[in-house]
Amino acid sequence: MGKKSSVQYVCQNCGMTYPKWQGKCDSCGEWNTLQEEKIEQSGFSVLNQKKKGGIIDFVPLTGSAQTYERLKTGIKEIDRVSGGGLVPGSAILVGGDPGIGKSTLLLQIAAGLASSKNDDECFYISGEEAIDKVRIRAQRLGVAESPVKLASTTEVKDIIATLEKSNPTVVIIDSIQTMYLEDVESTPGSVSQVRACAYELIKLAKKKGFVLFLVGHVTKQGAIAGPRILEHMVDTVLYFEGERGHHFRILRAVKNRYGATDEIGVFEMQDRGLVEVENPSALFLAERQGNVSGSCVFAGIEGSRPLLVEIQALVSPSGYSAPKRAVVGWDLGRLSMILAVLEARCGFNFSGQDVYLNIAGGLKISEPAADLAVAMAVISSLSNKPLPSDMVIFGEIGLSGEIRAVTQPALRLKEAAKLGFTNAIVPTSFGKEKKITDLSYYEIGNVHRLINWFN
Repeated sequence: MGKKSSVQYVCQNCGMTYPKWQGKCDSCGEWNTLQEEKIEQSGFSVLNQKKKGGIIDFVPLTGSAQTYERLKTGIKEIDRVSGGGLVPGSAILVGGDPGIGKSTLLLQIAAGLASSKNDDECFYISGEEAIDKVRIRAQRLGVAESPVKLASTTEVKDIIATLEKSNPTVVIIDSIQTMYLEDVESTPGSVSQVRACAYELIKLAKKKGFVLFLVGHVTKQGAIAGPRILEHMVDTVLYFEGERGHHFRILRAVKNRYGATDEIGVFEMQDRGLVEVENPSALFLAERQGNVSGSCVFAGIEGSRPLLVEIQALVSPSGYSAPKRAVVGWDLGRLSMILAVLEARCGFNFSGQDVYLNIAGGLKISEPAADLAVAMAVISSLSNKPLPSDMVIFGEIGLSGEIRAVTQPALRLKEAAKLGFTNAIVPTSFGKEKKITDLSYYEIGNVHRLINWFN
């Protein structure tokens, strides 16, 4: 029997399918995101086919493993995030807000590799911009003389036919949502098109052994647009973070089959493009002012890198029946928990106070080790008494008010000592590692002892 076509409605935001159209997607809650797509169905069951499957050969866990010769980009922050360099045959998905610098960074990578002495062939294929616009960006970045092979097209079949006859080292597709495969009956950017185009390009990258960069658009919630399976198909997922009002940019690895996850690279946006920051702690603290209440320095860990950032808190009388709680760069629910612990265990009253919290520099922090620094900043603002400017703080707060240990405390304190800090507030379980550096340590086991700093 032949094939017969049927219709399904696919959410272009999350990839959920429905047998009929409806205004709201039940999965992601977005409105008017369902589009009609045709699917081909065979007239017989796959199990009824005469051809039988082959026998799988199993092997033991022990044995020789394939080693990967990583490709150095010349940009240390990129090599750090990727796990030591780019792995040939890998597919890397790069996501970020519009205008954050994704195309700028990838053009710098392509130009650096193409200008190296390894005779690497780098292809930059743009589906969003004309060639003249990419050339203008290259001139602004000072890489117009680099032998990058540039093209502007959206036809995946043409791209595959060209790459089959070439020997590329790096291929950049900007962006995957603009690519089009004529065999798929849907518009560019739809779930079916994104999935099919990514599959064909990744299959070719594995076959030819080149590094494939796919630029992905993001949704309002900050997730990469298109089907969730796209993130499972690639080897590495990188998110480009940062506020457009700040000149700092954070490249974060949220998935990496060839390296550590949650590793970050720090860049600074300048007139001539993105410049890597070798000492981000000093840069994040450059504009810090001492002897100001509500400010403290948190010694954090991002991936394998210690990072010192300033946490700012402001507590002011509220003019509303429901006080405001506003957070930039941290979790609002975690702030509410810290305030509840301080009220229940220490006797503070925030019921008539607006509380604002900011992570200076546009950095986003997710680790619970920042709890103690947030609590100290809030109490400092409430009491209008500043903390010592040469002090760093870290520790996790439990619901019963206990201060819990955090990972890699020695690495955090070594970074603080290198930047000239002389005092630290740490959990009591810090242990024998407290003799590693010359800092003065103040061990705190419960939030009750925080009050002593402001008496």
